[in-house]
Amino acid sequence: MVQTPSYFEYYDHAFVVDSTPDGGLTGRILNWKTGRFDEDNEHVIDVLFDHGPDIRSLDHPKFVRRTEEERKNYLRGDGPIFALYQTIDAIWAATEEENRKITKEERALIDSLYRRTFKMWEDEFARRDAGDAPTFTFTSVLAR
Repeated sequence: MVQTPSYFEYYDHAFVVDSTPDGGLTGRILNWKTGRFDEDNEHVIDVLFDHGPDIRSLDHPKFVRRTEEERKNYLRGDGPIFALYQTIDAIWAATEEENRKITKEERALIDSLYRRTFKMWEDEFARRDAGDAPTFTFTSVLAR
């Protein structure tokens, strides 16, 4: 029996396996152009049973971090989510400028900010799916 949801990194993409109402399984992969998780059932068996160097299981905190790292890397826009991403970038820039490793406190702050942005994306997509107007705009750095 597969525990759901189950979280993975699949060829550099955040991927989640969840249960369907009829007892089956469904997969969703992070779309780097939209920031959403798109249905992708083709890879469910791969992530569950064919772990290799490009597929790895993640716990929920690492899944959130991986998802938000991808969104931060591939999406650009305005609004509070992107301000938080800039804060994260500033923390990393300070470690590079000072030629040092990240501190436990800085790592905890980044993880906290990623949890916030993850929730903000979920809330935004729920509003949009309900027919509400977007509260911010964004684009992908990838060609559409």
